[in-house]
Amino acid sequence: MDDLVLLAAWSEPLLRAAQVLAIVLLAWLVQRLVTRGITRLGTHYPQLPGELLMPLRGGLRWLIMGSAFMMVLERFGVSAQVLWTALTGFAAVAAVAFFAIWSVLSNLFCALLIFALGPFRLGDLVEVIDSADKPGVKGRVVAINMFYTTLEDASSESPGAWLQVPNSLFFQKAVRRWRG
Repeated sequence: MDDLVLLAAWSEPLLRAAQVLAIVLLAWLVQRLVTRGITRLGTHYPQLPGELLMPLRGGLRWLIMGSAFMMVLERFGVSAQVLWTALTGFAAVAAVAFFAIWSVLSNLFCALLIFALGPFRLGDLVEVIDSADKPGVKGRVVAINMFYTTLEDASSESPGAWLQVPNSLFFQKAVRRWRG
């Protein structure tokens, strides 16, 4: 009688563990087969670029393993609908946050490009050309920081004034440069 009670108590956790193990092994096997198939496809058709096959393999691997993870969580009683709602909610908040800080990130990245590529240096005279018929912002570069490049105004309207030009503007417009 005690053996029957013990067997009944352990049968559900053992069954659940076997199901989880089967899901993980099946997902691993499917992932290996898909990866091998894509590799064979690439060797059979050499005109397919490797730049296409590598992300395809990685994307399918993530999709298979993510699906297996969802199935394992479902075996433990976590609702897929709740997980999906949480995931999409997080993605929506992340997208809004990324959109809100896009200009800041853009200026930071452009500052890194200015430092790395050196399209102009301190002391250079630069002009950001707005359009063909309008004069742009023109000045001598006096400082470059992570958000702005500071120019000493070279126009006749306000000589000596300082202009702060967002770094991203140097990659959106044409720039004329004279060495300092």
